[in-house]
Amino acid sequence: MEPLTGKEKMKKEISIYFILFAIIALIGGVIFGLIGAFQFITPGFFDFIPFIKTRPLHVSMVISWIFLSAIGGIYYYLPTCCNVTLYSDKLPRIHLWIFILTGVIVIISYLSGQFGGREYWEFPPALAIPIIISWMLFGFNFFKTVFTRTEPWPVYIWMWGTGIFFFLFTYIESNLWVFPYFRDNLVRDITVQWKSNGSLVGSWNMLIYGTAIFLMDRIKNDDSIAKSRIAFIMYFLGLTNLIFNWAHHIYIVPNALWIRYIAYGISMTELIILGKIIWNWKASLSKALQDFHILTIRFIVASDVWIFLNLVLAIMLSIPAINIFTHGTHLTVAHAMGSTIGINTMILIASCLFLIPDITRKQFNPFQSKIISIGFWIMNIILLFFWLALVIAGYIKGYLVVQDKLIFQDIMLQIKPYLTIVALSGIGIFAGLLMVFIPSLKLIKDYIR
Repeated sequence: MEPLTGKEKMKKEISIYFILFAIIALIGGVIFGLIGAFQFITPGFFDFIPFIKTRPLHVSMVISWIFLSAIGGIYYYLPTCCNVTLYSDKLPRIHLWIFILTGVIVIISYLSGQFGGREYWEFPPALAIPIIISWMLFGFNFFKTVFTRTEPWPVYIWMWGTGIFFFLFTYIESNLWVFPYFRDNLVRDITVQWKSNGSLVGSWNMLIYGTAIFLMDRIKNDDSIAKSRIAFIMYFLGLTNLIFNWAHHIYIVPNALWIRYIAYGISMTELIILGKIIWNWKASLSKALQDFHILTIRFIVASDVWIFLNLVLAIMLSIPAINIFTHGTHLTVAHAMGSTIGINTMILIASCLFLIPDITRKQFNPFQSKIISIGFWIMNIILLFFWLALVIAGYIKGYLVVQDKLIFQDIMLQIKPYLTIVALSGIGIFAGLLMVFIPSLKLIKDYIR
């Protein structure tokens, strides 16, 4: 293998730094999530950082993991695998520095008790400005790069571009509450907030699912998947859901009925995706098991299982008659955790395990591969108990709230055993996560040194 030229090395190094800080953010986010879980069931636990701080720290750092790892992958995959030259090598460096400096200020603001934002973005709203600037740089660099490609775009480039555009759009939208026109009207405020947040999740899903299709394309060395008609049909179906199905979050808000009907109808199109997954499952299972020894494939297969489980739950939560019971319960948390850990994190870990050896030009040795494999099984088996405990807790809470026979404190006592399982399971998930990432961090450290 020929040594890297200086220019190639600089291009690849910036991606590895995105991945390094992504892993650090994920580990930090899980630690704060564990602290928050035990604080939720044991008031007074670790009072040094109370729950009001650990929860936003957990959320913001996990979202940072999603974005840093997805963006780091895109910056690397575009020039090395998509037959294009990155428009600017400097903009990714500026992007990373803005991201890191803003992240440090966000953490300091949380620890010092300086809040002021809304759901997902509880930091002072002024910090939205550098975030928007960094994404504008990312979008400018991405589109200037891909528009030089003379060949038709595979579906994953469309998905990455869609994710970048809609994140910028929905993130700006989620900050409209700073204007009195939105903030002073409760119905308008809640509607815009949950509309933007629902679509915003769809935007980062585009980045992640595009990465999953890219990985399957590269591993099989067959671009027919990414250029197939069914891939683009599923892309447009996902895009439709991104734009329209947010309204199932606001069934309880007194909005026009047609908004609810459209949202419900669009949400039910997810049955098509579910049917496609089931249809393909039998055909692809034997092939997937043949390639199960490939670490990247292993995590993608796991994400496929979690897509199935979480999609069933999501469709149920979208049904108005069920949504009455589930809204604001741990069933919603189960859906969020199943998506974030079971789907998004599994795909992004697969990307990291593909990207890190490719950049460092060193493969995991047999012992490291064994450690990652054990971590994989620990994560997924314990995550199942974690998810089921949240589902049961949410079902019990929703039923008791609608029955209106117990006060809130008594309801929480009823579900406390299941929340204890959630907290204890979190320790196991964290242990599995460390087993997956310690070998990766070793390769990154050796490469950087």
